Amino acid sequence: MRAGGRTAPGALVLALALLRRCLLLGPLGLRSAGAQDGNGCGHTLLTPHSGTLSSKNYPGTYPNHTMCCWQLQAPPGTSLLLAFGDVDLEPSEHCALSSLLLTDPQTGTAYGPYCRNTIPSAPLLVTNSSTVTVLFNSTSHRSGRGLLLSYATSQHPDLVSCLVRGTHYTREYVSVYCPAGCKDIHGDIWGNPSQGYRDTSVLCKAAVHAGVIADELGGQVTLSREKGITLYESAFANGLRSKRGSLSEKRLMFHKACDDVLEVVTFNASSWWHEVGVLGQDRAWVAERAALSTTGHSWAAEPDAQAAWLELDLGTRRNVTGIITKGSSEQHDYYVTSYHVSSSRDGKNWRPYRGSSGQEEKVFEGNADSQGEVSNAFIPPIIARYIRVTPQSWHQRVALKVALVGCHVARVRAPRPYVPSVPKEVLEPTSRPASRTPIPGIALDPEKAGSTLLVMLLIGGFVLFCSCLLLLAFLCHRKRKSAAELNCGITKGYPKLESSQVCSLQSLPASSLASFPMAPMPGDLSRTHSPEYAEPDLVQVNPCSQTGSSTFKPLVEEGYTLPLVLSHYDVPGKHHEYAEPLPPEPDERDSCGTQCPAPSAGSGR
Repeated sequence: MRAGGRTAPGALVLALALLRRCLLLGPLGLRSAGAQDGNGCGHTLLTPHSGTLSSKNYPGTYPNHTMCCWQLQAPPGTSLLLAFGDVDLEPSEHCALSSLLLTDPQTGTAYGPYCRNTIPSAPLLVTNSSTVTVLFNSTSHRSGRGLLLSYATSQHPDLVSCLVRGTHYTREYVSVYCPAGCKDIHGDIWGNPSQGYRDTSVLCKAAVHAGVIADELGGQVTLSREKGITLYESAFANGLRSKRGSLSEKRLMFHKACDDVLEVVTFNASSWWHEVGVLGQDRAWVAERAALSTTGHSWAAEPDAQAAWLELDLGTRRNVTGIITKGSSEQHDYYVTSYHVSSSRDGKNWRPYRGSSGQEEKVFEGNADSQGEVSNAFIPPIIARYIRVTPQSWHQRVALKVALVGCHVARVRAPRPYVPSVPKEVLEPTSRPASRTPIPGIALDPEKAGSTLLVMLLIGGFVLFCSCLLLLAFLCHRKRKSAAELNCGITKGYPKLESSQVCSLQSLPASSLASFPMAPMPGDLSRTHSPEYAEPDLVQVNPCSQTGSSTFKPLVEEGYTLPLVLSHYDVPGKHHEYAEPLPPEPDERDSCGTQCPAPSAGSGR
């Protein structure tokens, strides 16, 4: 026999004897739960995909002179993984007195023996076999808790032991595989599914309490480590009662995707109790009082009812994952302690819920008082419209409040039938094509190529449209600018031309120039160039006017437009302030009717 560790001759002889005895039992993994051989076997739950086993009295001291043999069998095509939760056997030389030995009967490979001074080097043992025999034996000893071992198939490499706590992890999100059988293993949990659990709680046991996995199956658990709270309340759920706990640094929140309270359209019952009080007051314990959110008394069946039941109509098919029950919740101490659940899609044909085993109708644990709420999970879930609760045992009287949790039924599309593609015959080219460097690009899905092309065309058209608008705006701007330059700003009515204007005085018509008729006076101001008077930029000289510049304001009829200012104080320094012209002398006006000669070049600026 090949050994995975040191094996003493005496222990090897004992192991071979135990192995021969175990082989007579057949594969225990394919038998019913608890099937093992020997007087030293403790809590055992074996399933084809996972399981848990322990020595007798664990975690107490294991008895003297005992032995136990477990044979584990995985489905074909898979191998076994073993997680050592605890190996506390009294030490001895080569573990000859108390030992744990793992063997593979098919290949003859042995792992061990193990005891307190030779524990496994790693918490997870990976085997290459689908069959493993676990051998445990003890002789006279004084101390030792014994052993706790879990297993799963190679499909679950993240297998953990039932003793793993939330404090063993530091990352925020945790995903592990919990084996079957952790519910009855010693370990405390604090909290409830709504608040979360204290991080010192046993992880897999808390997952059973929260309804994430079924203890008889095990399964994958996903949770997050969040900030702790001050107080964790106790709750009874799925056959486990948690403890009330104090503040912790972190808390464990299990992730459940389908856990909403479902709306009940109609409540029906086999009967209801019409109570008449001592003072003669009536009280009806009708079926509608069975809603968990209802205040006051609950539904109650008639006294001496033999087969009472309560029916809930959800209106349409729902995915029901759990149930919450409560007692009378008043001064009466009425509650149901156990019940069956059945379901129907049409309200006529009823199917009892058998749980994951599928062999016999499952009995759910109910309430222990009339005030508290008790939760139970449906694993696998129930897909139905009608749910019926049938009480099996109760305290004083059948009285019940119920709520169902779950979600809408997911619509799963039927998969398309697979049609094998026939390869087309490809003709070989007569000449070798020249090698070309591939051009990197975007690979388009043939099914999405049409929509992608449409989007690209729309984007291109939008860009082209915006470009045309910009070009049109630019051309219009240039056209307006050219027109403004030709007008030379005359239409604006300012008396002084800017230096940036490109037109010349010769291009302006004679009628557009301002003329100021003045009477000749002895003190001609044209001969005096005083800096106190501003000279106009444009002056037209004719026989009817003076030859010098004028500081008088021209008339509006002569082409002068008053700027939009009230005085020179409004826009100081930009416009001249003109004086009002003096009235002309009638006798001094030139009355010649002939055309006057053209002014000389030095007569004006």
